[in-house]
Amino acid sequence: MANNFRVILKDQILTHTHIRRYETKLGEVIQCAKAEMNIEEALAQTKAHYVVIGIPEDAGVKANYGMGGAATLWTSFLDSFLNIQSNEYMTGKQIFLAGAFDFSEELNLIHATAPNHEERITALRTLVHHIDEQVENVVKIICRQGKVPIIIGGGHNNAYGNIKGAAKGLHQKDLIPLAQISVINLDAHADYRMHEGRHSGNGFRYADEDGYLNKYFAVGVHENYLQDYVIKDVRENPFLEYITFEDIFIREYKTFMQAIARATEFIEDGFTGIELDLDSVSHVLSSAMTPSGVSELDARKFMHFVATECSIAYVHICEGAVKLDNDRSDPLTGKLVSYLVTDFIKSHFKTYQTQKKK
Repeated sequence: MANNFRVILKDQILTHTHIRRYETKLGEVIQCAKAEMNIEEALAQTKAHYVVIGIPEDAGVKANYGMGGAATLWTSFLDSFLNIQSNEYMTGKQIFLAGAFDFSEELNLIHATAPNHEERITALRTLVHHIDEQVENVVKIICRQGKVPIIIGGGHNNAYGNIKGAAKGLHQKDLIPLAQISVINLDAHADYRMHEGRHSGNGFRYADEDGYLNKYFAVGVHENYLQDYVIKDVRENPFLEYITFEDIFIREYKTFMQAIARATEFIEDGFTGIELDLDSVSHVLSSAMTPSGVSELDARKFMHFVATECSIAYVHICEGAVKLDNDRSDPLTGKLVSYLVTDFIKSHFKTYQTQKKK
C-alpha cells in the first residue's frame, strides 16, 4: 500500500509565515519534523501534545454525489493558522505540525480513466477505502503516543479512519480496554447512510457496524435531511442519539449550550472524538453549505465546551472549502478553521495540564 502522507518541514512552514519585527508568529515556533522521515519517527522527537494533520481531498464528497472543493481548505488554513501571534494565550510550542496527505495522483487518474459518471463514482468509493486505511494508520500512530490528533479538511468520510485509528491507538496504549470510542458531531447531517460503498455520508454507519464506535451523538441535525431509516435506527439503538437544529433554534426546547451539555452527558466518561462539519455553520463554503445553520460564534463555543468537558480522542474539522468546483469561493474559510482549532487547544490545554498535576 502506498504511503500518501507527507511530513512538513520548517522551510515549507515559513513559506506560509509572514515574519514581522517585534512579533513572533506561530509558524516561527510551532514544532515539526527536522528532516524527511515518517510520522512515527517525527513524533518520537517531540513532547508536543497536539498533532495537526491535513487531509486535502474531496474524493469522499464526490463519491457521495457532492460538489468537490474540500481539498482546497488545507493551504488556506495554514496561511491563517501559521500567522497567529505566539503569546501568553497560546505559545504554539505545544503543537506539532505533522504534514498532510496527498491523494492528487489517484484522483487525477480516476478523472482521466473513468469518464462515465457511475464508473467514476465506483472508482471514487474504492479510493475512499484506500484513504480510510491511510488515515486510520496515521491517527493510530498519534494516539498510541498519547497525543491528540487535530485533523483538518477532507470530506466527512474521514470520520471512519479517525474513529478506527483512534480506537486502535488508544487501545494499544492501554488507555481503553476495548477498541471503541464515542463521537460528538456538530453537523447538519447525521452521516449515517446505508452501506453502499464508502463516501462522506456513511462514515459513522461503517464505524458503528464494524465495532469501533461506542456512542454517537449528532448536534444540530437538520430535519429536512434526516432519512426515515436513520430516524428509526437511532430510536432503536440506545447508543445513538441526536438533537435537531429545529428543536434547538426554532422550537427552543433546549438552548445550544444545553444541547451540547446533553451530548457530553450521553457520552459519559469514555474517550470521545470531536467532529465539526462546516456545513453546519451558516454560509460557510462547503459542498452542502446552508443558509440556515449555527453561527461562527456557536461553532467556536462548541469547540471550547467539548474541550473542557470530554476526554478527547481526536478533533476533526471537515467539509469546508475555499473554492468549490463550480468556482464559488470564499477566502475566509481557512481563517474560521484557524479560530476553531485555537479555541480548542487553548481550552483543552488548561484541562490537560491540570490533569497531569494530579
